[in-house]
Amino acid sequence: MSKDSLISHLLELRSRLLRVILFIFVTIVIGAPFASDLFSFFASPLLASFPENSSMIATQVTSPFMAPFKLLIFSAFLISMPYFFYELWSFIAPGLFENEKSFVGPLIFSTVILFTMGVAFAYFVVCPIIFKFFIGIAPESVIVMTDITQYIGFVMKLVFAFGIAFEMPIATFLLVSSGVVKKSTLATSRPYLILLFFVIGMLLTPPDIFSQLFLAIPMWLLFEIGLLISKER
Repeated sequence: MSKDSLISHLLELRSRLLRVILFIFVTIVIGAPFASDLFSFFASPLLASFPENSSMIATQVTSPFMAPFKLLIFSAFLISMPYFFYELWSFIAPGLFENEKSFVGPLIFSTVILFTMGVAFAYFVVCPIIFKFFIGIAPESVIVMTDITQYIGFVMKLVFAFGIAFEMPIATFLLVSSGVVKKSTLATSRPYLILLFFVIGMLLTPPDIFSQLFLAIPMWLLFEIGLLISKER
């Protein structure tokens, strides 16, 4: 690749990233008036698990403002992910062979759907189960009152980890179809990959065994799906 070609590719990549950043900024501006409603929606899995006389608390003076604002930025980032995937695949597509370009549309669609499924699974399934369990085992003498900043950090990490982890079929498909690794090699390496999934679950999720299991097991199942649909050249 010539120097001019490399520079043009870097300029194109910069332009695409700037468009994504602009999209995030516009989303933040549009969503700013609804930050309080967004926080209420985001907090609903925890609030639904609270016993009577419990509520969320703010342990810092700036938390009532900063926590919803932090959540607004994170939500704008999540909303921008489909557009980010579109820009990413559009950047990669020109360098593919003609027969490979036919996969770009389905891959963009699959990437967006899988990421959305991961986020939804974390929010609607994993979070309520985790909250009900940990609040349920609290001693009767303890009134559960979660700090809003810590709660947002906990759920943001969980939601994003599941969104990325649900891309496992795409990653498996690309590794096999591009010839980076053989399908048989992945199949024979299954025990080590399963162990790797549990390590990833430990690193990406909050430090509790339930979050780790809820992430590692779907990654394993999605890997098997990706292996099933993968075809070697």
